[in-house]
Amino acid sequence: QWRTSFRIAMNQAENKAGNKAIDSLINYETVKYFNNENYEAEEYDKVLKDYERASLKTSTSLALLNFSQNAVFSVSLAAIMVMASKQIVEGTMTVGDLVMVNGLLFQLSLPLNFLGSVYREVRQALIDMKSMFQLLDVDPAIKSAHQSPLLVASPENSDIEFKDVHFIYGNGREVLRGINFQVRSGETVAIVGGSGSGKSTLIRLLYRFYDPHYGQVLINGQDIRHVDLDSLRKCISIVPQDTVLFHNTIYHNIHYGNLSANEEGVYKASQMAELDNLIKCWPQKYQTQVGERGLKLSGGEKQRVAIARAILKDSPILLLDEATSSLDSITEHNILRAIKTATSERTSIVIAHRLSTIVDADRIYVLGEGKIIEEGTHQYLVNKADSQYKKLWHAQHGMS
Repeated sequence: QWRTSFRIAMNQAENKAGNKAIDSLINYETVKYFNNENYEAEEYDKVLKDYERASLKTSTSLALLNFSQNAVFSVSLAAIMVMASKQIVEGTMTVGDLVMVNGLLFQLSLPLNFLGSVYREVRQALIDMKSMFQLLDVDPAIKSAHQSPLLVASPENSDIEFKDVHFIYGNGREVLRGINFQVRSGETVAIVGGSGSGKSTLIRLLYRFYDPHYGQVLINGQDIRHVDLDSLRKCISIVPQDTVLFHNTIYHNIHYGNLSANEEGVYKASQMAELDNLIKCWPQKYQTQVGERGLKLSGGEKQRVAIARAILKDSPILLLDEATSSLDSITEHNILRAIKTATSERTSIVIAHRLSTIVDADRIYVLGEGKIIEEGTHQYLVNKADSQYKKLWHAQHGMS
């Protein structure tokens, strides 16, 4: 047990050092912006010293254990040989008996020594795998019920409905308070509101990352809690606010949206996302490496990759979570053209911060304090007296 605590401490120190290194490398631009290279080096040196101390304790304890084990065997062997030699002198044993005892002792000591080494290695491996075992023991909170029916949806049959949905996060904060709205097949509906109003939570509930505490989320009249989870997520594509890319080629990152798609499908999705001409200007074209988390691409390029993924997945429902919030006006204009292509003939929900991106939506819902406080078209809401949407529109466009 005393060695177990040393090994656990060493593993924790190693994980901490690895996380620190990765964190600094991924955020290298921020480090350079604030001239904090020396600070990061010093912090990394601190965690490495902790790892060094923990590793030294583990190695020292192992050496001490090996020494103790070998000392016990050696002392025991020497004591038995002394006793046997004394009996030869007294004439109660022969030299042949001594040779036999010596051989038996070696036959016994080698397996015992080996058994001790194997036990140490197995115990050390179990300690190293402790975190993995803990992860495997975690029961997913969201999973398909036994023999759940498949969700069947198409562009013509993909109605979405939220019925009196309430949701509370783990910290006790109620984010949604009786949300009711419907999106008919083929419609594009926008959801706007201030920070913390629950816009992105609606996306997570529809994708079933969480379940509502009360109420229902329906697709084609089916409660999504009672359908097969895999079939649900196959029916939905998403363009997130922060696009995460794999450290691989841009072809792989687009193809990731539908791994069964062929090359022609990838190229077509890239064209529809207005990415194909850009990629063809690069020396390695579709085999260009995008870097760690897509660091070699601009924000607009990453968003277009996300749109291409969503198009390639070819799901009847499309979710866009503030897909243009961090882009400049020119890039946003290009992205909006790609989004318009992606949303055509799909049932779409657009979470928007910039209201100029949703003026063509079939319907707009305004969230406030977890409730829908307004709904209507862009034209209706901007002409409505004392409209919250109108205030947001004027605030963004510098109007009084």
